[in-house]
Amino acid sequence: MTDVLTKDQRKLNMSRNRGKNTSPEILFRKKLCARGFRGYRIHTSLPGKPDIVFIRQKLAIFIDGCFWHKCPLHFKEPETRKDFWMNKINSNVERDKMVNGELEKIGYTVIRIWEHEIKQDSDKALERVASCLNK
Repeated sequence: MTDVLTKDQRKLNMSRNRGKNTSPEILFRKKLCARGFRGYRIHTSLPGKPDIVFIRQKLAIFIDGCFWHKCPLHFKEPETRKDFWMNKINSNVERDKMVNGELEKIGYTVIRIWEHEIKQDSDKALERVASCLNK
């Protein structure tokens, strides 16, 4: 199956995929603030560049997109350029595991939250974070 978009149209579409400050990240940060959790950082030089970091508590939070990080509940294989995309996505998953190990080695707790968790029931995700911060 060939791509239904021209090369320029596809390039434009892909350029609109954000790596930082995605809507699930912004929504989750707003929820953190509403619950009184402050003092986190969003730009750090830690391995993997976590989306949210509580430095003092050594907590790194990643908000993972269901497509880009292969969510077990919502991931659907792409229909076009399957080899390219599956290599890309599988390498993302492997990198995630490696980054988790690097962060844990330097004493960080890592929480990975799926974008669907934030959209469907962000309170559960907030409770996971709260349980790590209230230790």
